Amino acid sequence: MTLPKQEDEPTKSVVKNELILAKPNLKGDWLNLFLLFMLYLMQTIPIGLVTTISILLQSKQNVTYKEQAFFGLVMWPFSLKLLWAPLVDSFYVQKFGRRKSWLIPIQILLGACFFYMADSIDDLLPETGKPNILKLTCIVILCNFLAATQDIAVDGWALNLLQKNNVGYASTCSSVGQGMGLMLCSVSLILFTSEDFGNKYLRIMSSTGGIMTMKSVFMVWGISYMAITALIAIFKNEKDYLIENNETKLTIFQNYTVLWDIIKLPSMKILVIALLTSMIGFAPSEKLVNLKLIDVGFPKENLMIIQTGMYIIKMIVSVISAKYTAGQKPMSVYLNITPIKLFWNITFLIFIIFATNLTKNNGVVDIPIYYYAILVVIELINDIQYYIMITALVAFYCRISDDRLGGTYMAFLNTLSNIGSLSSKLISYALIDLLSVKECSFDSKNNCSTSHLQNVCKLNGGDCMTIVNGYYVESILCTIVGTIWYIIFKNKLKQMQCMSPSHWQVKVNIQEPENYENSYALKVKT
Repeated sequence: MTLPKQEDEPTKSVVKNELILAKPNLKGDWLNLFLLFMLYLMQTIPIGLVTTISILLQSKQNVTYKEQAFFGLVMWPFSLKLLWAPLVDSFYVQKFGRRKSWLIPIQILLGACFFYMADSIDDLLPETGKPNILKLTCIVILCNFLAATQDIAVDGWALNLLQKNNVGYASTCSSVGQGMGLMLCSVSLILFTSEDFGNKYLRIMSSTGGIMTMKSVFMVWGISYMAITALIAIFKNEKDYLIENNETKLTIFQNYTVLWDIIKLPSMKILVIALLTSMIGFAPSEKLVNLKLIDVGFPKENLMIIQTGMYIIKMIVSVISAKYTAGQKPMSVYLNITPIKLFWNITFLIFIIFATNLTKNNGVVDIPIYYYAILVVIELINDIQYYIMITALVAFYCRISDDRLGGTYMAFLNTLSNIGSLSSKLISYALIDLLSVKECSFDSKNNCSTSHLQNVCKLNGGDCMTIVNGYYVESILCTIVGTIWYIIFKNKLKQMQCMSPSHWQVKVNIQEPENYENSYALKVKT
């Protein structure tokens, strides 16, 4: 049912649009920026488990790419969070705070999950023997479900916590916080638990084991989550922005209805397709490089040292690029970098081709120091591009999202990105085996496509030889697909960022019948 507009609605809309389009000014928002940074950091530790555990599994050399693909399911909560985002937006304890009602219990549960992992890590990821892939996947899925729910609340709070002209800086807080979280996760879980790394860089006298055990790492995380969450619960008050802006709370059903209205927005249909397919072209350079380098023979500790340096670069780049990504045209920044990023697939391909031909001494690959130098340069340029693109994309989300439906709106846009990223990862893992052609050195009928066939070949004194490397084929195919994506969507996305924020808003008209004061009639502004 369509109701007459309130007399003051046009004025509110114009004022809001002018504030969003005004130049950023961080005066008065520094403490809020730090809070957002901490919340995004805490959110990213469970996400970091996906990459670090994947590398730990690959380094054991008894896990197949199919098992890696199964473990990759742990990121699905971030791709499905849209299903419960309206619930997070509409159900809360008003006196405690719309976002704190979810943040506090979720972060306590995350701390409890880390305590459980500290107690069970020897069973989940033993030093010797086969990892418990099923159980490991289940607990990490739970952690990421909680982190995805926290993400909904934090994204929604960011739209109200910062001044309207500063909402673009929420993406900077996200990038810097996530960079720090990923770095802490990889450093503590891989480097600090590595005996080789500890003896080389952290100890005066050599000793067995790392400077920390995995059990102690998870224990520290659990204690940290509990302590930080308690501080936020006690010292950070949350304003009731619905009352402050003279807006009324939507019911759960109305939030789901409004989500459907968001999907029906004219430009949103094109944006949905663009985001779902945007990561296909980057899959080889973002999803497979580290695993292929481990296959070649690069030690996981050395790769993590490089990766840790990249996280630091991410934080620096995110801060420096904020001037551009927090501006009025963040999507232009994203699109200007896209062609260069696609070309970088070929750069990684060439590097891995040469690395595959390195000599071996007693079964260990002899990696010259200049190979590491070249890898650092290639990774550095690649990650700078990627971090700027992601920061710009999230800044675009913040600028077009309606803060009245902040958690749902941001969850919807981020879900599209997550599904695009996750699907490209799963496809790239699956295709690498399908596109590869292998053959046992003594039996041409044995294609070494499974662990059993590989073991049969080795037991009979043979060796699985790669005739066609699926990574090479996939790199070329994905680069072609990414180029086609760029040609199709470039102009369309540039036009979208020039649209008024009101173009992306769902119109909410308030009705106050006698028996139910918080009733709504919803329609999409077209």
